[in-house]
Amino acid sequence: MSKTALIVIDMINTYDHPDAELLLPSARKMVPVAAGLLDRARRAGETVVYVNDNFGQWRSHHGELLDKALSGPHAGLVEPLVPEEDSLFVVKARHSIFFETPLSYLLHQEGIDHLVLCGQVTEQCVLYSALDAHIRHLDVTVPRDAVAHIHADLADAALAMMERNMGARVCDSRDLWT
Repeated sequence: MSKTALIVIDMINTYDHPDAELLLPSARKMVPVAAGLLDRARRAGETVVYVNDNFGQWRSHHGELLDKALSGPHAGLVEPLVPEEDSLFVVKARHSIFFETPLSYLLHQEGIDHLVLCGQVTEQCVLYSALDAHIRHLDVTVPRDAVAHIHADLADAALAMMERNMGARVCDSRDLWT
């Protein structure tokens, strides 16, 4: 029997990185959609895993990352997506949610074989994570309206690659946990 997890990628964010100004318009549109998806997944009893950049601070933990993001000028993009007490949290260093993280082990321990990826950035972290999930024989769904991009043309290409080359299901978030 297939078990699903909603993976929230890099949404605990201060938006003080070089591409932030290009990312912010897309993030502002997708945050309410991702918040609704997160709410539906939680109500359905699905596992929720936050996988987030550590912003180069290996001494950081998820509470510290969250506090910093919530005290910044873009806290309104973080507040609707704050992890609950029972949410799982994995810190990552690079683009893929799997690279040098314990996520594969965690998913195996939880019996999860289907990932719904939401978050940012479509043409970077979401794309690389979908590829790494695919090579691990995990099923992947990407709700196109629950991912944010820096470059729309690259995001469209990334979604097409995920669907065609990796067998990912690309859909609208309203098609999930309705």
